[in-house]
Amino acid sequence: MDNHTHIETIAPSPEEAIEKGLQELGLSEDDVQIEVLDEGSKGLFGLGSRQARVRLTLRSTSKVDTPTISTERNQELETVKDASQYVDLEPTPETDLPPDISMTKAGDLSTSSLGDEAVDIATQTVQELLEKMSVKAEVSASLGVDQEIRGKTPVCIDINGNDLSILIGRQAETLNALQYITNLIVGKELSQSIPIIVDVEGYRKRREKQLQGLAKRMADQAVKTGRKQMLEPMPANERRLIHIELRDNPQIITESIGEDPRRKVTIIPVSQQ
Repeated sequence: MDNHTHIETIAPSPEEAIEKGLQELGLSEDDVQIEVLDEGSKGLFGLGSRQARVRLTLRSTSKVDTPTISTERNQELETVKDASQYVDLEPTPETDLPPDISMTKAGDLSTSSLGDEAVDIATQTVQELLEKMSVKAEVSASLGVDQEIRGKTPVCIDINGNDLSILIGRQAETLNALQYITNLIVGKELSQSIPIIVDVEGYRKRREKQLQGLAKRMADQAVKTGRKQMLEPMPANERRLIHIELRDNPQIITESIGEDPRRKVTIIPVSQQ
């Protein structure tokens, strides 16, 4: 998998999917690498048809830290309306054994005026995004003073309200898209990258506990049967949780296999090695 930030789009034809992706990013073909994943098919007599799917990869990762999605803030906010088209939208590349997100003292962000500014801008950005999505909810933000991500103190945003499942989506695709767009906009406003975690009514914490329990059960099953266990396809951030949960288990090893969006974790007992 390419380590650069990318999006995938679908449309009736590859050309239309490419054009759709370029419009969403606000970029030209010279700014991205284009890969046709599925040319689509009209089917037979209208049956069995499927849309084309393409992947657009930014040629320079610097565009993530200082995004140029559009020249107007309102245009940036409009991109979230079709958030479900985004796939694997983690701000940083995935590795099979990523750095730990550990409980540690806060970074410089929490001891400077930049922290307050980041919280204010992040809150305002999410509120505007929700307005664009016609979603009514309460938004609160604070510094994650008990953790660091990539050596930086994150801004944690909580969204609360009634019936907000629309903000989560299938396998948290919409929530990850909302978080990704927020990271882009806030990073541009501050002229530097600040990790931002967006959650809806504690979904991420509940999902984390579910995945940790699943990882332990499947690891026990792998050791007991002596056979590798393959989990369902997951987005990058959820695969990270599985790897982190099991990396200190001396009886198994974990690997990510396949291509997104069908990439999955495989748990392999050491006895098979």
